Amino acid sequence: MTDRLSPLELMQRLVAFPTVSRDTNIPLIDWVAGYLASHNIESHRYIDPEQPKHALFAHVGPWQEGAIVLSGHTDVVPVDGQPWDSDPFEVVEKDGKYFGRGTCDMKGFDALAIWALVEAQYAGVKRPLQIALSFDEEVGCTGAPPMIDAMQPVLPKGAAVIVGEPSMMQAVSGHKGGSGFDTHIRGFEVHSSLMDRGVNAIMFGAKLIEWANATNAANRDAVPGVLAQAFDPPYTTLHVGQISGGTAHNITAKDCNFAMDFRVVPGESKAEWEARYRDVVADVERQMQAIVPDTFIEISERFNVPALAPEENGEAETLVRSLTGDNASHVVSYGTEAGQFQEAGYSAIICGPGDIAQAHQPNEFITKAQFDAGHGFMQRLIARLCR
Repeated sequence: MTDRLSPLELMQRLVAFPTVSRDTNIPLIDWVAGYLASHNIESHRYIDPEQPKHALFAHVGPWQEGAIVLSGHTDVVPVDGQPWDSDPFEVVEKDGKYFGRGTCDMKGFDALAIWALVEAQYAGVKRPLQIALSFDEEVGCTGAPPMIDAMQPVLPKGAAVIVGEPSMMQAVSGHKGGSGFDTHIRGFEVHSSLMDRGVNAIMFGAKLIEWANATNAANRDAVPGVLAQAFDPPYTTLHVGQISGGTAHNITAKDCNFAMDFRVVPGESKAEWEARYRDVVADVERQMQAIVPDTFIEISERFNVPALAPEENGEAETLVRSLTGDNASHVVSYGTEAGQFQEAGYSAIICGPGDIAQAHQPNEFITKAQFDAGHGFMQRLIARLCR
């Protein structure tokens, strides 16, 4: 029988796998499956049919519905170009902090969840505990929905999901929804001295970006809705973070590409925001085609993450508050897989160790105090499940 690794030893093992979203996570999943099997825990997988990515889920305790589900993602963001002081894929302890890519977001929580599952197996919990480890969270939460679908016919349905994104162990009961649309503008090239005869894809794309700027300003100035008031900022935001296109400074750009992303407050519809964007795209496309009919704009959905709405008397929130003693109200503006679990019929909450400000940063870290707080939380959770 394999030794029962400590949470720190587990985090060290997980961080050592360079599971950047663009690369495979299968070696990490293979290791987790083997470790669980060595403690007589059967795990199951969702295998992505289009890329070398696996999700893993497992169940311990009575084979019945009502489990508590510990949810984490296995992918991390790149380290390319970041000025690290140590090997990003090695946990380095210094000044009360554990440094390494994913220590905060979110292999620290993953390690604690794996530790808890094994401990629950030996403790003989009376209420079941499950774990769900996804992929591709960092590129739009695209790996969780098929994993959640795959869990349904294999495991007894869980009741409450704790998504361990870094929240400083606070109970976060709401977050904005998110959607993103890859946008490709196809223009018509001419020499810039004759630009009235061409269609500059970049300049017409700029009209869509300026619409986003104007919409953000209008949303900022409007009175926020009841559900939006708790968020910072308290309104839906539109964002373009990268843009590419053009051939040369003296040629009207033939192509322009960017992603238009929306972070939508609860109470507003992502579908309605998509419809508004498509209307603006159609209007700009008509302007282009009035000059050169063969020009066009294509948009395709890149990701779609539902909001997490606060639940009245939600089981997940009630449980986490009882284990942490946190009775304050917390919401965040970033999206997580919690909204996807909620959409699938689970009660969901966000609660994990670490500060989101450290996520994705060079020299990413989780403090030892936060990691220990997460460990204490898991110990209390197991004790609760044993009653």
